[in-house]
Amino acid sequence: MKVTATAIPEVLLIEPRVFGDHRGWFCETWQQERYAEHGIGPLFVQDNQASSGHGILRGLHIQNPYGQGKLVQVISGAVFDVAVDVRRGSPSFGRWVGAELTETNRHQLWVPPGFLHGYLVTSEQAIFGYKCTEAYHPETQFAVRWDDPEIGIAWPAGIQPVLSEKDRDAPLLREIPAEWLPSAR
Repeated sequence: MKVTATAIPEVLLIEPRVFGDHRGWFCETWQQERYAEHGIGPLFVQDNQASSGHGILRGLHIQNPYGQGKLVQVISGAVFDVAVDVRRGSPSFGRWVGAELTETNRHQLWVPPGFLHGYLVTSEQAIFGYKCTEAYHPETQFAVRWDDPEIGIAWPAGIQPVLSEKDRDAPLLREIPAEWLPSAR
């Protein structure tokens, strides 16, 4: 597997090795020891999948406390996936990175705890899967607006996002009380 640090070094792009022949293909999407060598994990406690249609935008979400590291990938379709650093005291606070994750490139993105996470479906339909290092705690989850101008995410052009009410009405990052945000430690 190839692991590449993004513009925010804690967020990693993973390219699993893919083996194929006339029968199809195989790739390893998680192996504890190999991924731990890159600081991913160490343990996952929950796996999730979501199915969404074209233009669905989910995010930008975080939970704190009980921060979740997420190893994300697309099972079918394509998404533009985004991580935003919101760790107080981090040198990259408020910066974002994005990656195209598709069923054909089979890339994964490691989104560490302390980052907002969201994705936009760019195919007609997508099945999105992710492993989490912490269980879901709805009482500690909150959202930041997907189009916050101070964050300035360059979402793919030409797609009008379809949002949940919670995501549509989410506050800007500067409106979030500082104590809600995780610390860079």
